[in-house]
Formats: sequence, C-alpha cells, structure tokens
Amino acid sequence: MGIGGMEWLLIIVVVLLLFGARRIPDLARSLGRASYEFKKAKNEIARESEELIREAEKSAAKADAAKADAAKDGEPEKKA
Repeated sequence: MGIGGMEWLLIIVVVLLLFGARRIPDLARSLGRASYEFKKAKNEIARESEELIREAEKSAAKADAAKADAAKDGEPEKKA
C-alpha cells in the first residue's frame, strides 16, 4: 500500500505550486543541512555516552581492584 506513480506526480505538482521552481533547490539545500546537523548531533551524543560508559567501567575496575587488594592484605572492607 505504498505511494504509486500518480500520487508522486500529484505531490510534485502541489509542491511546485506552493513553493515555485526557484525555492525548491533552497528548500532541498536546507533539508540537507538540517539532516547533516541532526546526524552530527546524534553521532556526538553516541560518542559521549560511549565515553561515559568506558569511564564508568574503568572506575568500577579500579574499585574492584582496590577491594581485592584490601582483601588480600587482610584489611577489613571499608564501606563508603
């Protein structure tokens, strides 16, 4: 139940009537820039979240190592 050929033709005619032939390239350019900015922001958020996860894993590993060292030395475990 997709859009057929006649529907696309009707959509194109309506867009041409609403915006005119001169404004369509500007609109397409603006949509392209917006799409690029969205993808860039999405990738940046993903990178930052991965960085935070790595930092949290490092902190957890250090805490586990400290607990293991304390247990080896026979020291009682400190509760934070």
